[in-house]
Amino acid sequence: MAINKFCSICGAVTERIVPEGDERYRAVCTSCHTIHYENPKLVVGCLVTRNESILLCRRAIEPQKGKWTLPAGYLENHETAVQGALRETTEESGAEVSIPTPYRLFDLPHISQLYLLFRAQLLACPFRPTRESLEVRLFHPKNIPWDALAFRVIAKTLEQYVHDAAKGEFSFEHHVISRN
Repeated sequence: MAINKFCSICGAVTERIVPEGDERYRAVCTSCHTIHYENPKLVVGCLVTRNESILLCRRAIEPQKGKWTLPAGYLENHETAVQGALRETTEESGAEVSIPTPYRLFDLPHISQLYLLFRAQLLACPFRPTRESLEVRLFHPKNIPWDALAFRVIAKTLEQYVHDAAKGEFSFEHHVISRN
């Protein structure tokens, strides 16, 4: 089933076909023949720390309302990944953070998403709930609410961070999270 049921150029109905010279089904306008490509969404965010603690936000919105997560969200058009990560961190936690360093890239092909997560330091202690967060708190790694985390990719990021912090070594890594 096509995500783009109607052409954004002329408004006509689209159909899923394999365009000439392509090997994938695409939504193609039945009138003007515009091909509408469906590409993965990029989620960007920050793993914010202060001393040994990690900043987490309890979601005020779906999906996973009421669960804990790192401040992250979809990259907007016309912004860099760093700009998006900083914007999402402010929107979800009100926190002012250092310029972030790339930390993890996750492919989630089963939901057509990529997660690019950065490490950043909390610059000013005031942080607060926002319209997107019910609560914002610093958690020592021993007190992370593992059973109340919103997304598997966030749990994986936090597990890897706790492991890396214990070693004092942080590197950029890429991982794939499958449906299972």
